[in-house]
Amino acid sequence: MQRILSTELPAHVGATVRLAGWVHRRRLLKSVAFLIVRDAAGLAQVVVAAPAVREQVEALTEETVVEVVGTVVANATAPAGVEVVEPTVRPLGPPAVPPPFDLYRPVLTAGLPTQLDHAPVALRHPVRSAALRISAAAVSGFRATLDGRGFVEVHTPKVVASSTESGANVFALDWFGRPAYLAQSPQFYKQLMVGVFERVYEVGPVFRAEPHDTVRHLAQYTSLDVELGFVADHRDVMAVLRETLAGMVATVGERAGGALATLGVTVPEVPAEIPAVHFTDALTIAGAPPSEPDLAPAHERALGEWALREHGSDFLFVTGYPMAKRPFYTHPDPARPAYSNGFDLLFRGVELVTGGQRLHRHGDYLAALAARGEPVEPYAGYVDAFRHGMPPHGGFAIGLERFVARLTGAANVREVTAFPRDLHRLTP
Repeated sequence: MQRILSTELPAHVGATVRLAGWVHRRRLLKSVAFLIVRDAAGLAQVVVAAPAVREQVEALTEETVVEVVGTVVANATAPAGVEVVEPTVRPLGPPAVPPPFDLYRPVLTAGLPTQLDHAPVALRHPVRSAALRISAAAVSGFRATLDGRGFVEVHTPKVVASSTESGANVFALDWFGRPAYLAQSPQFYKQLMVGVFERVYEVGPVFRAEPHDTVRHLAQYTSLDVELGFVADHRDVMAVLRETLAGMVATVGERAGGALATLGVTVPEVPAEIPAVHFTDALTIAGAPPSEPDLAPAHERALGEWALREHGSDFLFVTGYPMAKRPFYTHPDPARPAYSNGFDLLFRGVELVTGGQRLHRHGDYLAALAARGEPVEPYAGYVDAFRHGMPPHGGFAIGLERFVARLTGAANVREVTAFPRDLHRLTP
């Protein structure tokens, strides 16, 4: 007899079926016992009346893995309107040690540190697993949208020889006796792959050894990177980002509807045209001094409130960041060279995406490095590629965990990360 999932029970009323999963909860009443079995799809209610089976169920501990064979009957008060009666119950392993919190309660009562310490079982709770289902759907939408627009998925090294890709701290390691570093991003490689496929993307981990201990930062996170060639300027990149976000949000709605319902979340609308403001105007809107070189979190929140109030949008582009705050490979605005053809996308008042147009001429790279007083040697393998012809190009990167946190309303990005890595956590 083939195993079926809990959500398939309504199609088998009157039939004998085989279920398998975890003991989610037992309710031991005087005349009958209820065994709630959890599987990947949801919950199934098993009614136990036979004394021998009841004795067996009473000995089970929560989270023990079991197999149940019984008959499906209709019951409007049971999950999905059906339940399993006259069961036989067989443990598929030894009795489980119950976790230090009740997984059957609607909300985990343990604090986040305790949940993270016991992540392998905390993630079984529907609220925690719902966020991961949303994350998976978002990545599926990201890939599908870009595949449909002629992009090619690439996979770039996560161990690199240079630590100078950006100003952030890096994780050093020993590579067969030579110094190496965990990659801070696939930036250089995805640019080089534009010279091969014109349009590329990558889904992969990036590593930032920055000493941030906040609710929005991780030392390792998943980056959704995109790069495309033959652009006129950064606005072409912003248009592709808008399409990508719309595809991600739509796929979350289609594939993770149950998870959204569990969290009480509705997906936002991605406007046909996301509102955009120049950095100088953004400072004014946020009430920041005109000399401010970057946006602080408080400024981002103010801008998010403004975008929602004035445009009814959860999303806002901020363009034209000062060149002094952008990496050397960023293309300047030809009309205002002190500002960049770069942008950030804010989602509900938090920076979600950084992107822009890149330099594409070899001489411009040499000049940009010289202007910043940086040697060419650490970048030689990257910069030399531009001697062989590269089109005008640009791209962006979305932080997956931050996207899911903003979408679900999570207060801490760790709530939507399976096994977060930060300043203090290397396990489990």
